[in-house]
Amino acid sequence: MDPVPDIDHVESSHSGDGLTDHLPRLHLIDEEKKFSDELSIFISQKWGLKDAGFNYNLAAVFGSQSTGKSTLLNRLFRTDFDVMSENVRKQTTKGIWISKGQDMKVLIMDVEGTDGRERGEDQDFERKSALFSVATSEVLIVNMWEHQVGLYNGANMGLLKTVFEVNLQLFGSHRGKEKTLLFFVIRDHVGSTPLANLSNTLRADLDRIWHGLSKPEGLEDCKITDYFDFMFTTLPHKLLQPEKFETDVEKLRHRFTDPTDPHFVFQPQYSKRVPADGLHIYASGIWDQIMANKDLDLPTQQELLAQFRCDEIANSVFAAFRESIKGFRQPIESGGIVEDLGSKMKEIRGLALKTFDKDASRYHAEVYKRKRAEMLTKANTMLEAYYLGQLKNLHKKAVSQFSTTLQQQLKLDGAEFSKVAIKAKEDAIAFFTKGAKQIQLEETDWGFEEETVQLEQDLQELATVQREKELGKMVVALEKQMKKELEEPITLALDRPGPGMWGRVVTAYQQAVQKGEAMLEKRARTFDLTEQELEEQRENLKRQGWVLTTMKIQEETVDGLMVYKLLNRFEEKFQRDESGLPRVWKPDDDIDTPFRKARDETVSLVPLYSKINPLDPSTDELLSVESTDDFDFDQSLHIISESRQQELVTQLRRKADASYVEAKRSVVATQAKIPYWVGVALVLLGWNEFIAVITNPIYLTMTIALGIPLAALWYLDMLGLVQKIGQKVYDQGLQLGIAQLRQHFDAERGPVPVPVLASAGGSGGDGGGSRNSTQRPDHQQDSEARLHRRPQHTSTGAKEEDAVFEMRSFNMDKKSL
Repeated sequence: MDPVPDIDHVESSHSGDGLTDHLPRLHLIDEEKKFSDELSIFISQKWGLKDAGFNYNLAAVFGSQSTGKSTLLNRLFRTDFDVMSENVRKQTTKGIWISKGQDMKVLIMDVEGTDGRERGEDQDFERKSALFSVATSEVLIVNMWEHQVGLYNGANMGLLKTVFEVNLQLFGSHRGKEKTLLFFVIRDHVGSTPLANLSNTLRADLDRIWHGLSKPEGLEDCKITDYFDFMFTTLPHKLLQPEKFETDVEKLRHRFTDPTDPHFVFQPQYSKRVPADGLHIYASGIWDQIMANKDLDLPTQQELLAQFRCDEIANSVFAAFRESIKGFRQPIESGGIVEDLGSKMKEIRGLALKTFDKDASRYHAEVYKRKRAEMLTKANTMLEAYYLGQLKNLHKKAVSQFSTTLQQQLKLDGAEFSKVAIKAKEDAIAFFTKGAKQIQLEETDWGFEEETVQLEQDLQELATVQREKELGKMVVALEKQMKKELEEPITLALDRPGPGMWGRVVTAYQQAVQKGEAMLEKRARTFDLTEQELEEQRENLKRQGWVLTTMKIQEETVDGLMVYKLLNRFEEKFQRDESGLPRVWKPDDDIDTPFRKARDETVSLVPLYSKINPLDPSTDELLSVESTDDFDFDQSLHIISESRQQELVTQLRRKADASYVEAKRSVVATQAKIPYWVGVALVLLGWNEFIAVITNPIYLTMTIALGIPLAALWYLDMLGLVQKIGQKVYDQGLQLGIAQLRQHFDAERGPVPVPVLASAGGSGGDGGGSRNSTQRPDHQQDSEARLHRRPQHTSTGAKEEDAVFEMRSFNMDKKSL
């Protein structure tokens, strides 16, 4: 049954909305598919949008013929598009018309309806006009009846599929950047089916046709929401519900005109960002591009069949093809190199093409050739991933091989870095090139020139790094050698302070640097150093040699060593005479003058140590080393600061004063001898005793026996030692005697129980008040208690205290007895 005719179909040739003040309209694209050149004139002069810039919007209507599209636009935007005559049911809008909405900066395109009897099977213009609407407008109003929802042709799903597919090919690069709003207006809605259900049905149909699109390379995973947003609304039947229709249309108009409406249609993200004065160029260019596209041409049934069958065959072949190459993934992704990968890929690809040719060659030749080329391209694309993965692994293997070879060869005696690096680099590149050629396939544009260049760069960088390491090792070896050569000369020079001290240090530095430079030039030939690099190494060697020199000087001039060196110098001047012999001070010697002279000369050496004099004694020129950001030659000459000099002088004076006091004491000790008159008195008074001794053989023998050893000990200054030994013998004998006495008395008395001493709280086996039946006198018990309470010591002083303690206890025991 035919649907009830809409009021749109019986209106006059003009809008019939009671409004006569309409803006002019333009036939943008006529029936002959010709684009109008007057669009720019209408925009600037008749519509007043010349200076609008981006401040305008563009909408279009799309739908089946005679569904009231023009009437809807006239109601919404107050335009003056032709509507169908009430007497003749035929096509009204031919081509594409464009006009401006009244009192709004909105351009509206009224697109020729689809599925019209006037064009019949010629659907070329339908597809092109629909694609033009999608590509240029911000909002595409899809006008349809409620009973068309769920239909494929009635809802123009087939046409939308073609439009979507070509839109992806032409404008797929705009993914996520520009979107178009598809606004579905469902007409003649009687309310039996909710809008939510109708919108879900349309969305499901759109998602299904989008999933079935033949998407361009690189856009296989794109979604319809990457390019389109959706809105849905309904309008009641105009004939059956006229008042509600007018009310809902007015509400819908607010969605296009009122930016404060929560469902405002012209959102900023849908803008094409084309200024109004450039719209005619933009739209004309898109139309030319659409006209030149052949994919919008309707294929024949034979071509459709060929396309369908070839796609089926290709999908089947590719399923087996993917399964065959799946085994390459794991070893390549893990960094391995698949042996004979090139021949294996060639065999698998040839088998797939042979299978495809066998089944698909019977169909349309052009379609078969095109699909075969597509399949070959797709297969090559899939295999190229493994090709690139193998190249990457070959690259890594070549780099690893280069590094290993370089390090192994450099360990050999007499290895020259430059020759070893060149040979290792040639071998690595040859290995990579051989492996890359083996995996190249015919009918591909695969190449590895860029990878080879990158490999050469990586090898060169690696060689440079290794070269720097070897140079670093060489420099470290030179520094060790220089340090060894500098240590002893600098130590000897600083141990003999004087005017030529720093000259000897500079001479040692110059000799060490000369030897280092000789070794550097000999080793530098193996690294192919340029003259500039060699000169830089020389400067670094000089600088580092001076750093080592100053470090050694700093070690030799620490406070302790400096005081030691200065004190030795003082002792040498003070304690030795001009001949270098030790001085024995006599009471009449002048000690003060040599002391002051030695002290002042030694103190004067402190400023000499404080700063290096870089004068080269061989050339009488000042030594100079180039300074850098990290090294300041002038600063390195300062060794001891002013404050440290004062501290050293103070310590030296204190040590020197001690030597002076010691010298004075030795003189005093010499003066403290027995006066001569005492000796004369002893001789006079002891003459009789002397005669008695020498006349008596016994006395004489005893005197000689004791006198000669004592005289020898006195002469050798050993009387103090003999006295200490005697004291030790006495102490030891005393302890042994006490021990023997204790044993003797203990044996006579028998075992005696230890008395229990009563404490404040009372303790003991009998409650603290009872005693043993056999008791000793109180003083004897106290003596034994003290013996038991005596602490045990092991040192010599403790033993002496024990001896005294035991002797006192022994005396008390004797008294008690």
